[in-house]
Amino acid sequence: MTEVLSQNEMDQLLNVMTNGDKDIQDAIVQSDQKKVKIYDFKRPDKFSKEQMRTLSFIHEAFARSTSTSLSAAVSSLVNLHVASVDQLTYEEFLRSIPNPTTLCIINMDPLNGSILLEIDPSVTFTIIDKLFGGQGENAKQARELTDIEKAVIEGKIVRILGNIREAWSSVIDVRPRLVHIETNPQFAQMIPANEMVALITLETRIGDMEGMMNFCIPYITIESIHTKLTTQYMHSSIRSGASTENLLIMKKNLDKVKVTLSAEIGNLDIKVRDVLNLQAGDVIRLPEVKSSDPLLLKIGNQKKYYCKPGLVGKKVAVQITGSIKEKNQTEEDVG
Repeated sequence: MTEVLSQNEMDQLLNVMTNGDKDIQDAIVQSDQKKVKIYDFKRPDKFSKEQMRTLSFIHEAFARSTSTSLSAAVSSLVNLHVASVDQLTYEEFLRSIPNPTTLCIINMDPLNGSILLEIDPSVTFTIIDKLFGGQGENAKQARELTDIEKAVIEGKIVRILGNIREAWSSVIDVRPRLVHIETNPQFAQMIPANEMVALITLETRIGDMEGMMNFCIPYITIESIHTKLTTQYMHSSIRSGASTENLLIMKKNLDKVKVTLSAEIGNLDIKVRDVLNLQAGDVIRLPEVKSSDPLLLKIGNQKKYYCKPGLVGKKVAVQITGSIKEKNQTEEDVG
């Protein structure tokens, strides 16, 4: 029976015939040898490439929202982006960060465990200096935080916990809670030294200062949801709209938004001289407006509703009588 050679074997035969420095049979035997992949049992890869990619997507969302919130807090342009995503042992992570540093232990209920947020001292002291009214200068020498500085930075970390919850909402509804802040990495022995962790490094720029933020996520913390850490799961969850966490977070954020509401009686062109001469009790005639006409209720600069004036107790108020959009649609249908 004629043996069919693979493309790899054919390429090797052609190379041997061209160079003439090998026996053809040796080339065929070499091609049959199996490639061996080195596996280190001391550092097993527990996170798949897909899971690492998903963690990168999650923290890119966190970086975008935190850039906005920190910019508003320190009154300066803050930019965060994911620089790298790796897996290593917990011991290797602790050896890679400075001492002292800002090490935040965050509980991720309902997950079984915590994660670590490590903030480079240059970032920490720049934020503190900005909050105290400075220009964002870094500490001249490495030192631990004072009690006041720790309380200030703790307040900002608590605020960005909402960004962590929002970023993870497409996978699971977590309720992050700051447990405490350590400055010495040796005191943060919360898991075995040889336990595998995912390390997400975020490059952080505050004005002209550059530094790092690191998320350390132990595998045992997210082991119960490892099947959900896929981009396909995230996309299907967003498309289906079944994730009520997103809706609740969006509704909560919208509840804080302030808008300008104004009722417009009418408009009239008038000279500035006449405006300056107005006094209490003066009457301004609006020739194109009747007393029975409804007022226009504006949200921002947009005309949205019809309303009529009145009183609620001793306070001036308006009662909405209809929507401008609904009335316009009815007139178009009749026409």
